[in-house]
Amino acid sequence: MTARSRALTIPAGYSLVLAALILGPLLGPGYLLLRDAVSTPRSYPTDSALGLTDAAARAVPQDALIAALSTVVDGGLLVKAILLVSLWAAGWGAARMIRAVLPTAGLGAQLVGSTVILWNPYVAERLLQGHWSLLAGYAALPWTVCAAVAIRRGHREGWFALAACLAAAGLTPTGVLLATVTALAVLVVPGGRSSPLPRSAGALILFGLASTPWLAATALSAGGADSSDPAGVAAFAARAEPGLATVGSLLGLGGMWNDAAVPNTRTTLFALVGTVMLLGVVLCGAPALWRRRRHPVVKALAVLTVAAVLLPTLGATAWGLHLGRWAVQNVPGAGLFRDAQKWVAAAAPLYTLAAAAAVMRRPATWSVAAVLIVVLALPDLVWGVGGTLRPVRYPQSWEQVTSRLEAQPDSGDVAVLPTGMFRRFPYSGAAAVLDPAPRLLPVDVLQSGELVVDGRAVAGEGSRAHKVERLLLDGGSPAYLASLGVRWVLVERDTPGPHGQSATTLDGLQPLFSDEHLALYRVDGEVPAQDAAAQIRATVIAAHALWAALLVGGLLGVCVAQARSRQHRRHQS
Repeated sequence: MTARSRALTIPAGYSLVLAALILGPLLGPGYLLLRDAVSTPRSYPTDSALGLTDAAARAVPQDALIAALSTVVDGGLLVKAILLVSLWAAGWGAARMIRAVLPTAGLGAQLVGSTVILWNPYVAERLLQGHWSLLAGYAALPWTVCAAVAIRRGHREGWFALAACLAAAGLTPTGVLLATVTALAVLVVPGGRSSPLPRSAGALILFGLASTPWLAATALSAGGADSSDPAGVAAFAARAEPGLATVGSLLGLGGMWNDAAVPNTRTTLFALVGTVMLLGVVLCGAPALWRRRRHPVVKALAVLTVAAVLLPTLGATAWGLHLGRWAVQNVPGAGLFRDAQKWVAAAAPLYTLAAAAAVMRRPATWSVAAVLIVVLALPDLVWGVGGTLRPVRYPQSWEQVTSRLEAQPDSGDVAVLPTGMFRRFPYSGAAAVLDPAPRLLPVDVLQSGELVVDGRAVAGEGSRAHKVERLLLDGGSPAYLASLGVRWVLVERDTPGPHGQSATTLDGLQPLFSDEHLALYRVDGEVPAQDAAAQIRATVIAAHALWAALLVGGLLGVCVAQARSRQHRRHQS
């Protein structure tokens, strides 16, 4: 194997091993069902999946992608494959970024960088919160830097690579915003073979194309019209960990708002120890990067890192919370930024470069020591974050309810009892999980979006779903239920939650299915259609198709450009 081949294949293989060690038991049979993560055997292209309800389009286009692909591949396998590929790509991309920005960095430095970008609190906490699609955006960051560097150097394939990166990151709105800001930070710095202005304009055009699914859904539905609950600003602010102030937690790539979705070691004073160990490796490379401070990419990523840590820190202060509450009430779409800690992901590329720089031109033992320090700083990330990431099995009841709904010719939505979005099933473990009904059932399931964080209720945007929930809890009439567009009521019997006086309403409904897990009722009478208009659905589906074309076209463009480059080198030799 040549030196070039080793430089390409060993980091890729090493990153795949790390990704497998992190995911561990999740790779076995079953489905991911942990907090915000819900995978199912099959999901459907409902209005909810397309973002065409009165709730914000936060899961677009990820839900539509899984709905489309799960017609031919098991949906649980798809989610696990995307998650595995994302972590693998993050580690491999880190190594490629190091080669692009620090050309003299050897294999050891690349492996240290791959370890830092994968083995850190950000990855652990987002896994535990169930933000699997956000990790796809996180994985795109080092590749985005590589693409921006290629564009600066005048390589045409850089634009194809950037298109693919933004589209891959665009599984969620947050992901594409992270990748776009990273790209712009590198492209706006003067220098290179083109002017910063056309480079930046090109990146913004690609951002618009990669964002078409959620932008179109927001513009054409009621989801973007309502303001977010200002209570969510404080509830989702970055959090100080034991022994650390908020800024210290964020510097260590931690500080997740949900203290239940953190590894055990981050709930004790070991959080301070682990942060010092991680930052120790990163800061050892700071002098080497300082000597390269005139390097445009290093300069850009340094500024981005300061902003990625400083802004969420300020957002957790009293005046920052006040500003945030004003923004979510008065600025459309500002609710997207209320989970402030997720933006610290933008610091990961510089941390990766700094860790690699720390062991450049050092003996191999330095690289081994750096890898061990990073791993020991978060020992419980291994094997499913201490075994927390475990696949679950759904009872057969869900299949039976699905088959009955598919056989029904009537239109209308599903209301669910108990009310609320989160469940504690016997088969889902100790943590509360999102109700899987919206992704398991072939019709739209009404959810208000209300969350309870540290005992505080944070209202969602689902106004019609909120009315339906109140009606059920008050024991309202089936006729009123029908007038709100509800054709079915599903009772999930093996989870706690509010039922109120709903038994009065259920007595007036027609039972369709019942067992120890689920009960399905039909609402008789005229149910007005609440579906999005056919033209609106077609427009949003076209936006999804454009996003998919950008992803596939970008990847194909990179492959063709690289094949031509290899052919050119062979002719020259």
